[in-house]
Amino acid sequence: MSSYSLNRQAPFLLLINAAVLAAGALLAGSSFIDSYNLQSMASQVPELGLLALGVMLAMISGNGGIDLSGIALANLAGIAAFQVTSHFIVADDAPTLFFWGFTGLALLVGLIGGLVNGSVIAYARLTPLIATLGTQLLFTGIAVFLTNGSAITMGFIEPLDDFGNMPVLGVPVCFALFLAIAAGLAFLLKYTPFGMKLMLLGSNSKAARYGGINEKRMLLVTYTLCGVLSSVAGVIIAARNSSVKWDYGGSYVLIAILIAVLAGVKPEGGYGKVICVLLAATALQILSSLFNFMNISNFFRDLAWGVLLLALLAFSRVHLGVWFTPKRR
Repeated sequence: MSSYSLNRQAPFLLLINAAVLAAGALLAGSSFIDSYNLQSMASQVPELGLLALGVMLAMISGNGGIDLSGIALANLAGIAAFQVTSHFIVADDAPTLFFWGFTGLALLVGLIGGLVNGSVIAYARLTPLIATLGTQLLFTGIAVFLTNGSAITMGFIEPLDDFGNMPVLGVPVCFALFLAIAAGLAFLLKYTPFGMKLMLLGSNSKAARYGGINEKRMLLVTYTLCGVLSSVAGVIIAARNSSVKWDYGGSYVLIAILIAVLAGVKPEGGYGKVICVLLAATALQILSSLFNFMNISNFFRDLAWGVLLLALLAFSRVHLGVWFTPKRR
């Protein structure tokens, strides 16, 4: 993707958001853009947005970086955290303590899962695609074992339900947390040594090594962050649905990659902007909600996401500046 198109990715995504909202209002009526539906869409963005941020970090690191295990780890984090927390704390007696215990354990599972991914990629030298495909199966297998393949109903736990569904000043709490995490990650990538090292590692790993950057440590930290982001998504999934299930979000891997590519993240590494990932996530969520309003099949949606991903990957190779830069005489 050219520097011209990268510099204009955010305005382009803003235009897409506006266009999809306008199309929704035109095709589905004014109820599509009323405050209730906008809040509903906002509360659904964090699940995919957090997974897409993890994919973005993995892609930026280069070396074919990718994280296919995100949704599997999110589901495992929710399942394991609920089972352990409910063994020690009765939710009806101490709902707030249960909420914090559940959240802490979910983050711990995400941290461990991210360390596993980072270790096999950085130290066992497996390619990220194969490594995270393997850990995806591992995390899913553990989740199936813990639940016997069944969904677990958590019941009504007020602090958890409020976190997943209640708006504050018109903004869902989980969406506000997503924005805060995105802002923190943007600061990390742009203004800290870690972010600069990660960009250099992804764009030119040989130069990074000659510059004294510890490649293994960077990969370990990067994929650990991906795991933590997945576990936060797992908490939000559990809070919004009041249940946990090993196969929740079967198409989320595809959509998270689609969001990252739509946001202009370079699959070959070295570039990615958090604001673009956020805008791409909201655009796809608005489009998905429009499909729901129009009663379009989920199978068609998955087909549409796949076709769109292939198209974006193809167009990312096109130098758009050729079409827009004035020709010299």
